[in-house]
Amino acid sequence: MTVLTYIESENGNIKKAGLEVASYGKALADKFNCPAVALVINVDDVSVLHNYGIEKILSVKSKISFTAETYADIIKQAAEKEKSNIIILSNSADCKYLAPILSIKTNSGYTSNVVELPKSISPFVIKRSVFSNKAFSFTEISTDKKIISLSNNAYGLVENRVNGTNEEFLPEINITNIKVEKTDKVNDKISIADAEIVVSAGRGLKGPENWNLIEDLADVLGAATACSKPVSDLGWRPHSEHVGQTGKPVASNLYIAIGISGAIQHLAGVNSSKVKVVINTDPEAPFFKAADYGVIGDAFDVVPKLTEKLKTFKSQNT
Repeated sequence: MTVLTYIESENGNIKKAGLEVASYGKALADKFNCPAVALVINVDDVSVLHNYGIEKILSVKSKISFTAETYADIIKQAAEKEKSNIIILSNSADCKYLAPILSIKTNSGYTSNVVELPKSISPFVIKRSVFSNKAFSFTEISTDKKIISLSNNAYGLVENRVNGTNEEFLPEINITNIKVEKTDKVNDKISIADAEIVVSAGRGLKGPENWNLIEDLADVLGAATACSKPVSDLGWRPHSEHVGQTGKPVASNLYIAIGISGAIQHLAGVNSSKVKVVINTDPEAPFFKAADYGVIGDAFDVVPKLTEKLKTFKSQNT
């Protein structure tokens, strides 16, 4: 038996979420006293995975674009080759599409939003977040084969250097009728999914011409920028920055919300963030109830001062 991890990548580079999956996979494999194996597709440098406990890497090189059906079939073949009874995925949008398909193909039990290693392995009981991260559930997977989707930023990166092997994997690739015509991605900014820090703003900024306040703060912090749904609907910011239950989920270490009242849909999408800081002029804003730290004040006064203080701190500590 082995534990198989599917490691996501972009432009040939392994994503942070992929390294987190590798870390989790190694820890879970240790519980079963078996090797941790990784499957990568079109990755330039796979050796970094050995730093996170992966003992064997299956590397696929192909010109295929992502489709859930095709990738699920490749993962299935890798699992069969390595006799893997447990497959670990990230909780990304792509994996949310392919996981149910993979579950059917492999006759596996599947659970998503996993936040910890299993409470027990016999029976196999796993902790996962439910109800938009407002509660936790202990779920038993009773099937022999299991698929786990790990929530972003739930386990963290754990270095565990091993001497491993790299192997070219040549699966039978079944091309589907689905064709990817175009993919639009922002390449010059930190992605919301991979960001340690996210700086987000709402209609309290009063207009797109004031977004330099957000971008300046994000630059100092090395953060991704985001916005509320009304802001993207108004065209102030691109829809790719819309976060919340109806936009992109956020699971960063630090989430700074500026001029966002805190609608329930927005809160549901950012609840997984470890620390939430709210800056708002309205002391009754719902977001304050969910915040770890709050500043009651005008963003046009608070944010520039905060940015300058952070610049000074960085210059004195670098």
